[in-house]
Amino acid sequence: MEKVQCLIIGGGPAGYTAAIYASRAAIAPVLYEGLEPGGQLTTTTVVENYPGFAGGVEATALMNDMREQAVRLGADVRRGVAVKADLGSRPFHIGIDDGTEIEAETLIIATGATARYLGLPSELKFRGMGVSACATCDGFFYRKKDVAVVGGGDTACEEATYLAGLCRKVYMIVRRDVFRASVAMQEKVKSTPNIEVLWNCNTREVLGDANGVTGARLERKDGTVFDIAIDGFFLAIGHNPQSALFAPWVKTDAEGYIVTDGRTSATNVEGVFAAGDVQDPRYRQAITAAASGCRAALDAEKFLKQ
Repeated sequence: MEKVQCLIIGGGPAGYTAAIYASRAAIAPVLYEGLEPGGQLTTTTVVENYPGFAGGVEATALMNDMREQAVRLGADVRRGVAVKADLGSRPFHIGIDDGTEIEAETLIIATGATARYLGLPSELKFRGMGVSACATCDGFFYRKKDVAVVGGGDTACEEATYLAGLCRKVYMIVRRDVFRASVAMQEKVKSTPNIEVLWNCNTREVLGDANGVTGARLERKDGTVFDIAIDGFFLAIGHNPQSALFAPWVKTDAEGYIVTDGRTSATNVEGVFAAGDVQDPRYRQAITAAASGCRAALDAEKFLKQ
């Protein structure tokens, strides 16, 4: 049984930043990167809105730099996935997929949230080449172009109106004949002239070529199939926070996001902290994830000193 002061689960902006701060605080962090080292950010290409990079930065390069910085400062960064947990008492027990068993005095959960996709092979084919699950992250690349947003809830309406400020035209692909969004968000969409809502439509295929997305093939409820010409295809049908492993002990909301205490990263379990998209249903940005990773490390340090 390996004993550690601070165990961090998750290798995205939140996890790496937590490891940087925990290393500088001399609490010897061990970080397991999970299934997707670098986190969800690595599904995009260039990040234009991360401070300090005037010309933008490749997402993979940004994550690699964060990882290397954490390692240079002393973090023990490992490949591996947490597959079992017992947070019923301290030290916490975490099992890794390679058979390693760890006892941790503090735990930082930074496992992120994955965007929901439609499950189309063409989505995967053009992921990062016109298919995106984050308008705020990638909308900049579609200025004065035509795009589509899939979804009918508040998030979809927010993404569509955001993109409408950048793009020439925004199609909203809604599978029903009504929105699920709040009345205020519906009115915002209706009052935006370059948004066209395609009611009762499902996406059959994302169309494209070697350069990326060129269109989408849709099917109406009555069986009519038609194509639209677009350069970007945005998913806005929700996210799945990766909290299930810890949910028996850590309080979560109705959607599975970990609930933290006020402005801190503390969960309802003393010594367990949460950072990044796994506890953030609202912003889901690299910069906010990194900031919450900082808070989690500082909170863990304070907890250990007490």
